[in-house]
Amino acid sequence: MKNYKNLVLLTLLFLVGQFTVAQIASQKKADYYFSKFSYSLAIPEYERMVETDFNAEYAHQQLAECYLLIRDYKKSIPHFKAVINNATLPTDYYFKYAMALYANGDLEESEVWLKKYKKYNKNDSRVKRFLKDGNLASVVFNSRQRYEVEPVSFNSADSDFGAFRFLGNIYFASSRRDVVTGETYGWNDEPWLDLFAVQEDNPMSEPIRLKGDINTKFHESSVAFSTDYKNDTIMYFTRNNFYDKKEGYGASNEINLKIYSAKFVDGEWVENSNLRMNSDYYSTGHPSVNQARTRIYFASDRPGGYGGTDIYYAEIHERGGIQTPINAGPIVNTEGNEMFPFINEEGKLFFSSDGHVGFGQLDVFSTISNEDGEVIDIINLGTPINSSSDDFAYYGLPNGLDGYVSSNREGGVGSDDIYKFKFTPALDVEGYVVDGVNNQMLDSVTVKLFDQITNTLVAQTTTDENGYYRFPVNRKTTYMIEAVRKTHPHKNVFFNTASTPKAQKIMRQDIVLEPVLDLKVLAGLNKIYFDFNKSDIRPDAAAELNKVIKVMNITYPDMIIKLEAHTDPVGSHAYNDNLSERRAKSTYEYLIENGVSKDRIVSYKGFGKRVPINHCTSKQDCTPEELELNRRTEFPILQIKKGIVASK
Repeated sequence: MKNYKNLVLLTLLFLVGQFTVAQIASQKKADYYFSKFSYSLAIPEYERMVETDFNAEYAHQQLAECYLLIRDYKKSIPHFKAVINNATLPTDYYFKYAMALYANGDLEESEVWLKKYKKYNKNDSRVKRFLKDGNLASVVFNSRQRYEVEPVSFNSADSDFGAFRFLGNIYFASSRRDVVTGETYGWNDEPWLDLFAVQEDNPMSEPIRLKGDINTKFHESSVAFSTDYKNDTIMYFTRNNFYDKKEGYGASNEINLKIYSAKFVDGEWVENSNLRMNSDYYSTGHPSVNQARTRIYFASDRPGGYGGTDIYYAEIHERGGIQTPINAGPIVNTEGNEMFPFINEEGKLFFSSDGHVGFGQLDVFSTISNEDGEVIDIINLGTPINSSSDDFAYYGLPNGLDGYVSSNREGGVGSDDIYKFKFTPALDVEGYVVDGVNNQMLDSVTVKLFDQITNTLVAQTTTDENGYYRFPVNRKTTYMIEAVRKTHPHKNVFFNTASTPKAQKIMRQDIVLEPVLDLKVLAGLNKIYFDFNKSDIRPDAAAELNKVIKVMNITYPDMIIKLEAHTDPVGSHAYNDNLSERRAKSTYEYLIENGVSKDRIVSYKGFGKRVPINHCTSKQDCTPEELELNRRTEFPILQIKKGIVASK
């Protein structure tokens, strides 16, 4: 029977472990989608966490933001309500909740939470920014700076822009005078642009002008790589209207931009086709192709748009033909100029615009889509991706963290320069609180997070039924975690985030707590009562002793105890000795009859009134409450685990 019980226990622990692993995987998937702006894909994963009550508080926070960012304000509000009154919630959520209420038309309640937010963040300018441009998504996204940028080593004193990684090389456009010769371009008195490549991970590599016939006496820029239906590599690129060594002029004798394709043949890039969507009478350029090679995005000033240049897309036929272009719509396009589209692995569109409210001239934006894939809003990626100058040609690497952007911001070496950026995702610390004796997960543990520099309480939570906890933390900070449970003395754990890799999103910090050596505390025992002058086990006493049985047989199956019974000081020694001995024996027999092995209770003994726990000697000098304290049954722990002997 004992082996059977152990087998059942192990099976249950295994199932709990499998469940926990599945929920952690769901959370990782949700966080991945969230970091890649794919909020509609993150939502069902976070909702699954709420349904299974796994790290539900965190899931509610993330769901509130997801629904906020896809402009489903009504759905965001219940998730805000689930956590908004938690004392440990970052005050930033007061602002976000206020914005959701505002957008949902609840202006009075919104004002309440804005005022509460202002108490803690008096100098935050985001409220004014929101009222100025009305773009809630950008305000929420830019609540914390998430990027770092630095110029690449291969920038020149002239224009360099439009980076794209392919097979270990970075392809880009440049007008560097040491390589590009001939006439200069009247717009900026620089040479005409050509296409170059440089080894990505080799700082000693020098940019090389692409071989073949794609570089001409006109501009070439903005490449994108894909494959055709034969799985051959194709390069799409932008060039002035010059194909097959012939120039093409528009109505005003201008040479507009067109998108061409090229193939790699015998070590050279060779012109392949002039795309059918091009025209002599307007410009088409800056191509980007989705991962499935089913759609091409581009910028064009063709008639029928919303402003100067708009973002368009066109389906790609399985045989390679480009279908009729479709305008990306008024949420993306404005009366100004939208250009340099980039589509990432999840189908998220990035582009530059001077028509949307931004930090300067051209800024980089990302679209937000709903569950049906429809674009419903845009996000300004904020500083330092964007500056007071032109910021454009965003390109993100598949890891979702790194990429390149081009800019003519101050501090560069040329008129346009290429910058490499690193996205730093939010960092959390998570872990499990475990019993140091039986390795079981501990629920209901109070876990507090302290900033060691400021010596302040940052956050507080309680472990769930799986012993799990999670906190958002800052990078380059030293923390202390304090964990305490009634059955386990508190423990302090120290860690810092100074050396945490920027790509890392979660730190693991498990905590081991040793149990107190007090069976009454471990079992949560209430008073064990006997009828006057009797030693029978009453039903209420049996309920308490069942707690002891559970602790000894399930929680700590190696525990060894003694059993001691005590009386109050009323009556003679002989009377109380006999009474306490009978009560000790009946308690012992009840435990044995209900599954506790005899070899785990080394003795049972009645001590009568000989070991009082207070000053009581008679009814005359004691209150009824003081008398009752002496009427007790105790269970001294001799061993809690093999090799771990109690000091008692």
